[in-house]
Amino acid sequence: QVQLVESGGGLVQAGGSLRLSCAAASSGRTFSSTAMGWFRQAPGKEREFVAAISCGGGSTIYADSVKGRFTISRDNAKNTVYLPMNSLKPEDTAVYHCAAALRCGLRTQWNQYSYWGQGTQVTVSS
Repeated sequence: QVQLVESGGGLVQAGGSLRLSCAAASSGRTFSSTAMGWFRQAPGKEREFVAAISCGGGSTIYADSVKGRFTISRDNAKNTVYLPMNSLKPEDTAVYHCAAALRCGLRTQWNQYSYWGQGTQVTVSS
């Protein structure tokens, strides 16, 4: 079982920055054996992949829409994954969820993840 809690969302003007965090708590599973990802969902839209990071943190992958602006990272000693977001655009407005996969590797599909956080709202004003 893995519990995920996101934080760091908020309201920001276009061009601004936010840093999302996702703290993980697990029973019987080490964080370093859990691949992590970020997804987002805007009102009326489907859940969208944002970024993913491998168990050790050495590999990452991004959606084209955020490449060069967002950076996913993790601190396995703190059981936390981060998503600094720069040059934010109004179209980045969504609820952002972190997710945990039971196997290592880069995963971009929502159904490859087993655990989800409740999400944190990011709103970018124009």
